Amino acid sequence: MHPNLLQPYLRREAWCDVVPKPKTLPVDALAPLFQLDRAVSLSLQEQIRRTFISAIGSGVLPASAKLPSSRKLAEALHVSRNTTMIAYQTLIAEGHLVSMERSGVFVPEAHLDLAELPTQIVDLATVESPSVMGQRLVAPPLRPRSTIIAPPDWQTYRYPFLEGRYDQSLFPTTEWREASRMALAVTEVEAWSADPGEGDDDLLIEEIRTKLLPRRGIEARRNEVLITSGEQQALHLATRLLVTEGARAGIEEPGLPETRALLKGRNAELVYLPVDDDGLVVHDLLANCDVITVSPSRQRPTAVTLPLERRKALLELAETHDFLIIEDDFECEMNYLDSPIPSLRSLDGGNRVVYIASLSKVLAPGIGLGVLVGPPELISAARRLRSITTGRPSPNNQRAAAHFLALGHYDAMLRRLKNVFEERLIALRDALNHYRPLSIAISPVRGGTTYWVSGEPSLETEKLFRAAQARGVLIEPVDRYFAASPAPPNTFRLGVTSLPTSRIREGIAQLSRAMQELADSNGRRSVSRTEPAASAVSGQQITEALSGATLFYRTVYGETSTIILHPDGRMTGQSGEAGEDRDTGRWWVDGDMWFRQWKEWAYGEAVGYRVALVEDQIWWLDAKGNKVDAALFVEPN
Repeated sequence: MHPNLLQPYLRREAWCDVVPKPKTLPVDALAPLFQLDRAVSLSLQEQIRRTFISAIGSGVLPASAKLPSSRKLAEALHVSRNTTMIAYQTLIAEGHLVSMERSGVFVPEAHLDLAELPTQIVDLATVESPSVMGQRLVAPPLRPRSTIIAPPDWQTYRYPFLEGRYDQSLFPTTEWREASRMALAVTEVEAWSADPGEGDDDLLIEEIRTKLLPRRGIEARRNEVLITSGEQQALHLATRLLVTEGARAGIEEPGLPETRALLKGRNAELVYLPVDDDGLVVHDLLANCDVITVSPSRQRPTAVTLPLERRKALLELAETHDFLIIEDDFECEMNYLDSPIPSLRSLDGGNRVVYIASLSKVLAPGIGLGVLVGPPELISAARRLRSITTGRPSPNNQRAAAHFLALGHYDAMLRRLKNVFEERLIALRDALNHYRPLSIAISPVRGGTTYWVSGEPSLETEKLFRAAQARGVLIEPVDRYFAASPAPPNTFRLGVTSLPTSRIREGIAQLSRAMQELADSNGRRSVSRTEPAASAVSGQQITEALSGATLFYRTVYGETSTIILHPDGRMTGQSGEAGEDRDTGRWWVDGDMWFRQWKEWAYGEAVGYRVALVEDQIWWLDAKGNKVDAALFVEPN
């Protein structure tokens, strides 16, 4: 049934705001969606769940649709009420439907309207002649060896700020067991074990092709999708087939050493492409490349995102100078701090892009599946190459993953992970801003699971790593990501996949102490040598200078906050582009110390400092006279 046929029964507004409430979809309009088959291995309840998930994902059941009661649906489908009731309850528990007391069951608000994506879907079905990639296929390389970036016993450390290592609580054990059990049913085993060749699981291809890829704006036929043993194998296949010996291959700097190794294995001439706070810098250096690798959704390793304008410019440059693009769509599903940006493959000119992604990293220990998307010639060649190296990924795992997707477990898991990682990343950001270990800054990110941290110029990351490790804190040095130039000695990475929110604040407090101890052991102040010396002022001077003053303060994540110190001791602050983040508190002077306490910011705790007034700035000093923080200072009129 086309979505328009349901419009007489729906309202555009969110169901929770509609007055009067939306009409219930008539059962006779809904029943034709369900093609229940009692002869297959799937239970009726599972078939009903899959039909609802598919109808919601395709837009047949739009956001705010009110569904018929379980009793009426059971009567229309000629099944027991328990069957429809359990299906509803499971869908509600997993977040696919919502229930309102005395109101009914509804389709929740849509997370992403594909029709609103600023993208042009690539219709590859209309391409009859060999693609530009198909004309450049070459023969196969050596398999890469992975690099260990964490100590084997990382889980014994209390504060492992490591990206790509996951605490066990995140793995969807119950849901994966259900999918695995279904894959091992007799009829299912007969289905996925019947083909001894190199074909992939039909159900998994269909789930990826119709559910996952459209979220990235990609429309692909079955022969344009290949299942791989994770994204690293997909990168191996793509570089092996598209990079000839001696070709000029562009790679981000900093970038993944594993990708660098794959390109060196092809004896390619590497062109190191600079990265800034907006990801890959698009300039004429790219014009000399035959192929480039790029991670636009979450640049690896800095975690910044390539804006839409740069993506379009990159594709235009590729067309003008005739080079190919390998798109590593890492953490594409973790955009929770901003709107998602369509993939390069989905934009105009995307026929020059081979797309690589993986099913969530959390599933890697259980299934380790990735996907490669490109023109049929590339996929056919990649399948042949895969067959003479590793062979196809486990058919059993592929079928289990297909059920995992079809039952809605993957979507439910992603919703949970987004909530968990958003909470953790914000907790890490707030802890860094609160403790401000010496002078640090973090790159702006739209989501993801890591921060790229730069300290003061004198910081030595190698020494910090050892000092932090002694306190139970693991950080990641960044040397391995640089090849064309030495890594900045004051830079490191912090990730949040491997420790719960409850440990983040104390972990950063320990890291801050380690940094300060290093500064003290070097016999230096944490003030830059280029800054003027400053001495603390008296309590009376603090009161006279700050009463009614306005402070302009910059957070470690780049936002400007405005703080007003009212004469009566009140304190008001606002932050963000539109001043949307606001708080109130109080300030006071005790002896020669200045104190402040917010209601919510800085954990709502009272903190005191010595104060120095340097030209147009206020400096907050610790007990040793070291500058802890600073703000621009405007005296009252």
